[in-house]
Formats: sequence, structure tokens, C-alpha cells
Amino acid sequence: MSGLLDLLNSPTGKQMISGVADQTGNSIDQTGSVLTMALPLLMGAMKKNAATPEGAQGLMSALSNNHDGSILNNLSGLFGGGVDESVKKDGAGILGHVLGNKQSKVESAISQKSGVDTSSVASILKIAAPILLGLIGQKKQQENINEPSGIQDLLGSMMGGGQQANKQQSLIESFLDSDGDGSVLDDVAALALGGDKGGIGGMLGGLFGK
Repeated sequence: MSGLLDLLNSPTGKQMISGVADQTGNSIDQTGSVLTMALPLLMGAMKKNAATPEGAQGLMSALSNNHDGSILNNLSGLFGGGVDESVKKDGAGILGHVLGNKQSKVESAISQKSGVDTSSVASILKIAAPILLGLIGQKKQQENINEPSGIQDLLGSMMGGGQQANKQQSLIESFLDSDGDGSVLDDVAALALGGDKGGIGGMLGGLFGK
């Protein structure tokens, strides 16, 4: 079973999807569909960036200084009173750094595949990005990773590990490096959830016990 399926199906993952849905005015299914495609893309982009010593050090510093997992300690508080603008600003900064000039392309492709409008996709990702970094930071602490060289392996394990993660990473890199229409997202999502290409809706149906 994929690491991302474990993440999305965990209490934290379900709370994240439900909370982000409430904040952005989208259904749980719509939000889950967006995050099913977005999370592997964001992790894959981080893994690609961390392939350079500078990129690995930058992500290591961000995880150590600002995203140590403490955001996960009170998700109900984060969503209960409305997500603070500082969290959204942080998310926008993360997306800009991780995706660079591909951000609008990624958001547009996810919108196309999920049926959620582009502005809602952007809002979902802004809120989800700091939570995702918090999850990575928490995992970094649990596995006692103190050197930048260990970041790529950590992200690979969270993407599922093994040949599946390598194939997923290749798909993600080809997507980020190309000017295609985003059709590869179906394959990315299928690999991320450890399933076949039965469609996002079917995968999410299983995810939420429908």
C-alpha cells in the first residue's frame, strides 16, 4: 500500500481533507480529488528540487525551522476559527518555491482533471501545503533525519517507496518538464493510491468507505 494512501486514509488525512473542504466551500469528494493529484505532485517536485545540495539544504532548513509538525497538533483549532491568513501566505510561498513557474500549469491541469475551478484548486493547495510540510517535518523527526542527504529518501518512502515511487517520480518529472495537457495526472494519482486507472472517483470512493 502506498505511503500517500496511508496518509490520506489516516485520521490526520481525513481531517485535513474535511477541514480544507469546509474552508474553501468545496465538497469532501472534490477536495479529496484535488489533493489526490496534488500531494504526489508536490512531494515529487520537492524530491526533484532536493536532488541538488542547495535544494536539499533549503528543504531541510524549512522543515527544521518552520515546519516541524507542530501545525498538526491542533488541526481542529486551525480549521475551527477559519484558517489564518498567515497560513495561506505561508502556503502560497511554499507553492511558489516548490513549483516555480509551473504553478499555474499544475493548478490548471488539476482543475481540468478534477472538475474544480482553478481558483478553488489554488485555495485548496494554499491551505494544504503547510499541512503537508508539517507531515513531512513530523516524519523527519520520527526518523531522526538530521542531514540534507536523507531528505530524498524520506520523500521517496512517503510516496510509497520501491519501483512504484520511482515510476511515479518519473511521471511527475515528465509532467513538470513538459507543456502537455496534464493527462499524466491520472497515472500519477493511480500510482499514488496504489491502484489501477479506475478513475479518481472510484479511488476516493474506496478511500472514504463509500
